[in-house]
Amino acid sequence: MTDFTERASSPTQAHAYRSGPRITALETVIPHDVMPGLLALRVHTDAGTVGGTPVIGHGETYYIPTAAAAVIHDFMAPRLLGSDARAIESHWRFLYERMTAFGGTGAELRALSAVDLALWDIAGQLAEQPVWRLLGGPVRDAVPVYNSCGGPFYGRSNRKTPSASGWPGHGDPGQPGPLEDNWASMNSPADLAEELVALGYKGMKLWSFDAVYRRQGGHYLSWNDIREGVEPFEKIRERVGDRIEVMLDGHGFFSLAAARRIAEGMQAVRPLWMEDILRPDSIHAMAAFRAQILVPIAVSEMLVMADDYRQVLEARATDYVMIDPTWVGGISATRRIAELAQLYNVPTLMHDCTGPFTLLAGINVAAANSGVAFQETVRAHIATLYPALIDENVTIVDGHIAIPQRSGIGARWLPELFDAGHPGYRRSNL
Repeated sequence: MTDFTERASSPTQAHAYRSGPRITALETVIPHDVMPGLLALRVHTDAGTVGGTPVIGHGETYYIPTAAAAVIHDFMAPRLLGSDARAIESHWRFLYERMTAFGGTGAELRALSAVDLALWDIAGQLAEQPVWRLLGGPVRDAVPVYNSCGGPFYGRSNRKTPSASGWPGHGDPGQPGPLEDNWASMNSPADLAEELVALGYKGMKLWSFDAVYRRQGGHYLSWNDIREGVEPFEKIRERVGDRIEVMLDGHGFFSLAAARRIAEGMQAVRPLWMEDILRPDSIHAMAAFRAQILVPIAVSEMLVMADDYRQVLEARATDYVMIDPTWVGGISATRRIAELAQLYNVPTLMHDCTGPFTLLAGINVAAANSGVAFQETVRAHIATLYPALIDENVTIVDGHIAIPQRSGIGARWLPELFDAGHPGYRRSNL
């Protein structure tokens, strides 16, 4: 636990101290026994209660959560503690500008994302309005979703002691069983598609080339390899036709030559998009790839920095942009990138394979931005994981999630997660 004295270290920081309800504590926990890659954040204020509930902001980020927690407590806390909880843009600019002095695109940007979500949540609670109201919405009553074919144990843990939270870079193959969509997408894809159509889903995303990559690498794919990756899509089309959209996530594994061959193989099954077939290391390569193929491309949450999105849009390297609100800089950055994409007539997609507040942040932005085409969901996470973390059930009806009506971001962390005795717990106080 860290205590910070109430002082300002710069004119910008001093301005943030002068008015409004103050931030009094920052709490983080890594729920390694549920989802070891997740960082949960609560931002406490002295605003008292609204409707009988204490005004506490809720945020999250994902990947290397110990590093993101250290950034919040060791680097951001002196700025935030004692300052105006409603000064969202002031805090964002101050922290972002200092982070970029030493790179600022990794744990620093993920930490800023978590803080930004929590501050928007506070602003909504104080206004007694959902966040999407503060963003200028609504532009819709419900957001269309698709299902990414992960299973109940994708990114999940039941360990009672802290463990490494690294990711092998590809989706696990899963096993037979309820909601094991990663296994079903490869072993019974037509049955899975029929089930999703009956539930009203508008699309399904497969990782069908991950196994090819694990075996073959990303540089040379034979036509047998291509047929292996395309076959699940063919079975889906044979069973349900065009009643559901299909997408391919390549997880950034393939070089340009292999990616072109994948695109040639995928053309006949008419995917809505192919995503991260190439890694976004070279915008020129991405633009060349799109120009050489006849399949739409999504360029994706891997970009992270807003200027990377700008460059991709200017290079005409994509048909869709995908944003993860808890990687790019929170709701503040997500709305700016989505609005930028609208200027180029490129639709936006919201990413979530990582946590409930990532999903809710995307839904709030989509509720206020007509350029958002889809919100990603993992139905196995929504059914089995998110109820162990938040106090609201997310419901998908006819392939849509209704925009939240609760003030703030739309849910709260379960308070028992923030146990001071938990080995992943940290707190900084004013």
